[in-house]
Amino acid sequence: MYNNYMDTSAIKALILDMDGVLWRGEQPIGDLSNTFQRINSLGLKFTLATNNATRTVAQYAQKLSRFGVDIRLEQIINSSIAAAAYLRKRFPSGGNVYVVGEAGLIDTLAEHGFTHQEQEVLAVVAAMDRQLTFEKLKRASHLIRSGALFIATNPDRTFPTPEGLMPGAGAILAFLVAATDTHPVIVGKPFPEMYRIALEQMNAQPNDTLVVGDRLETDIAAGQELGCTTALVLSGVTTQEQSKGWSPPPDFIANDLNALLDKIEEG
Repeated sequence: MYNNYMDTSAIKALILDMDGVLWRGEQPIGDLSNTFQRINSLGLKFTLATNNATRTVAQYAQKLSRFGVDIRLEQIINSSIAAAAYLRKRFPSGGNVYVVGEAGLIDTLAEHGFTHQEQEVLAVVAAMDRQLTFEKLKRASHLIRSGALFIATNPDRTFPTPEGLMPGAGAILAFLVAATDTHPVIVGKPFPEMYRIALEQMNAQPNDTLVVGDRLETDIAAGQELGCTTALVLSGVTTQEQSKGWSPPPDFIANDLNALLDKIEEG
C-alpha cells in the first residue's frame, strides 16, 4: 500500500471498476466471494461501474455469480447504460442507431428504444467489438460522414486479459476518427456521468465515496472530477511507475483491491 497516510474513516461507499480490478478476462483477481464479504462486513455500500459495454448488466451479474458473488442489478452500471441515457436525452422517442459493438450493447440500447439498423440512423454508437470487420468500420464511417451523431462508450485504448493487453474501444475509435475527421461524444469514463448515477443510487456524496480503478485517465480522472477520494490498483493496466506522472495523484495506490481493503480495515 502506498500513500498510507490517508484517513479512511470517512469512506462510506465504493465505486469499483471491474476489468483489471475484479478480474482479467475470465480470471478473477483473488477470491471475489471473500472480497465482497469483507466489503459487506465493513458496512460499505458499493456500485460496480465499468466502461466495458460488451455485456448487459444481467450478464455481469451472472459472471459475478460464477465467482461466488450475488449482486443486485441496480448495483451495476456500464457505459451501455450511459449511452442509452444520452440518446434518450437527445432523442426522447427513440429510433434507429448503427452499433459498432457487441450484443450486450445492442441489447441494452434496444431495451431503451434504440434499434440497431444499417441505414437511416440517428447515431453511430461505437464500443469494444471483438467481432470487428472492415465492413462494420466502412458502414460506420459512411453514416458518420452522412451526418449521423457519433457516440462512443469509452476511450480505453487497451483491455486487460490474462494473456496481456488487447486492443480496446479506443483503438476502434482511432480508426473511425481518422476515417471521418469527426470526434465522438464519449459517454463513459473519464466523463463522470456513470459515477453521478452511482452516487444517486447509493444516496452517497463524493466526500464519503472511494472510487477504485486501474486506469488513471478514465477511472481516476472521473473520480477526481467529481471530488471523490480515489484509489489506483496495480492489478490492471497501470504500473506504479506510470502513476508517478499523474497530477494530482490518486489518494491511494494499492497492489489490488484486497490490499486496499486492508487499509480501510485499519482505519
